[in-house]
Amino acid sequence: MTTRKRRKKRRVRVNRRMAPVLAALLLIIVVTAGMGISYLIEKYSPSKERMAWTEYYSATGEDEVAVILNNELTDIKGRMIDGEVYVTTDTLYEYLNDRFYWDAQENLLLYTTPTEIITAPVGSTSYTVGDSSYTETYTPVKVDGDTAYVALAFIQKYTALQYEVMTDEVNRVNLTTEFGTVETVTVKRNGQVRYRAGIKSPILTDVKKGDVLYVLPEDEDIGEWTKVRTSDGFIGYIRNKNLGSRGEETLVSNYEEPVYTSITKDYTINMAWHQVTNSDANNNVLEMIANTKGLTTISPTWFFLSDNEGNIESLASQTYVNYCHQNNIEVWGLVEDIKYKDTILDYEILSRTSSRQRLVSNLIARAIEYDLDGLNIDFEYINEDSAKAYLQFLRELSIRCRQNGIVLSVDNYRPADHNAFYDLDEQGEIVDYVILMGYDEHYAGSDTAGSVASINWVREGIELALEQVPSEKLINAVPFYTRLWEERPLTEEEEAEAGIAASDTSVHVEVTSKAYGMDAIDEVLAANGAEKTWDETSGQYYAEYTADGNTYKVWLEEEESIALKASLIKEYNLAGISAWKLGFERQQIWDVILRYVN
Repeated sequence: MTTRKRRKKRRVRVNRRMAPVLAALLLIIVVTAGMGISYLIEKYSPSKERMAWTEYYSATGEDEVAVILNNELTDIKGRMIDGEVYVTTDTLYEYLNDRFYWDAQENLLLYTTPTEIITAPVGSTSYTVGDSSYTETYTPVKVDGDTAYVALAFIQKYTALQYEVMTDEVNRVNLTTEFGTVETVTVKRNGQVRYRAGIKSPILTDVKKGDVLYVLPEDEDIGEWTKVRTSDGFIGYIRNKNLGSRGEETLVSNYEEPVYTSITKDYTINMAWHQVTNSDANNNVLEMIANTKGLTTISPTWFFLSDNEGNIESLASQTYVNYCHQNNIEVWGLVEDIKYKDTILDYEILSRTSSRQRLVSNLIARAIEYDLDGLNIDFEYINEDSAKAYLQFLRELSIRCRQNGIVLSVDNYRPADHNAFYDLDEQGEIVDYVILMGYDEHYAGSDTAGSVASINWVREGIELALEQVPSEKLINAVPFYTRLWEERPLTEEEEAEAGIAASDTSVHVEVTSKAYGMDAIDEVLAANGAEKTWDETSGQYYAEYTADGNTYKVWLEEEESIALKASLIKEYNLAGISAWKLGFERQQIWDVILRYVN
C-alpha cells in the first residue's frame, strides 16, 4: 500500500472521530439559539396572566361592594343589602356629604337644608321632610351591630352624586362626586387593560374596538401607555397603539345645591357684649348704653344651658329690650355653655336629637317672647367628640332663625389646628355672622406673661378666618380689658418640689394675672409709679414695675391699640367690630371706633 493511501485512511478515521464532537457542538449551538429565541420571545411577548377580580377589588364577602370613587379604586367597602348599595356613616361623612348627621343614641339619620330637616329612622322605608312623610321601596338606613349603613339611593337625594352598580363576578360601584369635563379615548383595536404599565403586568380586562375609555392623569412618564378607567370599573393601563381618537364627556349632577340665605345688615356692625350675671344687672342698661356712641348692637349674657335635656335658664328682660330698641340698638341675646360646664355637657345635649331640638325650640321661644333681634351662640367647650353635633345644632337653629327673621351669630376662637373642628367654613355657610374673638393670645392660665391681643396676632387671626368665612360675614372682636401679670420668684422649697436642680441658678417664677378695665389699670400703674412706653411689635403701650419682690407687667388696651385693631375692619372689609365687655372701656374709645365703622 502506498503512503498516499495510508494517509487517506488515517484522514477518514480522524473525521469519524470528530463527527460526534461536531454534532455536540452543533446541538449546543441549536439549543443555545433556541434558548435565546425563547428568551427573546418571553421578554418581548405580552403576558397572558390575568389578575383575579377578587384580588384586584380585594373582595372578601358576597355582600361586600368595592368602591371606585372619582376614578380611584379605594379601600372603602360598601354592602349590598336587598339589592341596594349601602355605605357606612363614616364613609358618608368623609367622602360623600358631611352635612348628614347620624344620631346613634336615638337611631335617626338627619339631613338639614336651609329650610327643612329630613329625618330617616332606622329600619323604616318611610322618612319625613319637615312635616311631610314619604316612603321608598328600600330602607334608607340600616344598622348592623354598632355600624349604621345608608343607602346610596337616599344619599343621592341630597348630594351631588352619580353612581353605577356592577355585579358580575365582584360587586362594585363607581361613584362620582366631582363633575365637569373629562377626557375620553376610543379603542381602535381589541386589546387589554393591564394592572401596571407594562406588557408583563397582569391583564385586568379586555376591551374591544369602539369601546370608550376615560383617560386618567399619571404622575410619572409611562411612555407608550395610557392610564384609563373602563366603563365596568377597572383602572389600569393600555398601550397607545390600541387607542384611537380622543374626545370629551361632561359629567353632570342632577342635584342642585341648596342656597343658604343670610340676614345681612346694610351698615357696619358696632357691637358690644354686656355681662349680665343676675336679673338686677339688667337695670343698668340705660347707664351702659348712655356711655357708648354709635353702638348698633348689644349682646347681653342672658341664656345658660341648665341641664342635659336642652332646657335653659334665662335672665332676659322685656324692659331691657324696649330701652335698647328706643335707642335704635338691636339686642342679640347670648347663649353660653360656661356657667355649668362642670355638670352639663355639650355632647350630652347636642348629640341627641330630642335634647338638641328642645334646646333650639327653647331659644327660639325666648327670642320671640322678648322680641330679640338676634341670638349669639358662645359655646366655648366644644371638643372633637361634640363638634359634629354642634354643627348640626347650628344648622337646625339657623332654620328657625331664618323663618323668624332672627340674626344668628356665633363666637369663635382664633383659628388654629387644635380648634379646627369648629369648622368656620361650614359656619360661614349656615349662620349670618361669624364673630372672631380676637383676644386671649395670653389668657388667665398662660404660664408666661404677654399681650392679650397684639396687633400682628389679631391680623393673622383675621386672615386665617377669611380663608373660610366671607368678609361680609366676619366680625372681629376686640378686648376692652387687659391683664396685669404678676411674676413671683419661687422659693427654694417650691423649686425643689418642682424638680428644679439646685445647680440651676436661673430665676424661676410663678405667673398669675388679673383682668382690669382701662381706667382701673391706669390707676394701678399711677399708684406704683409705672411709666408706659409704646411697643411697636405688639401695637400697645407696655408698663412694668416691682412691688414686694414681685414683677408686674402689662400690655395696655387703650385708644391707640384699639385704633389699630379697629382699622383692620376697613382694611379687610369686615362686617363690623365687637368688644368684650361693656363697662371696661373709657368713653373716648367710642370716638376711636366710630372713625372706622361709621
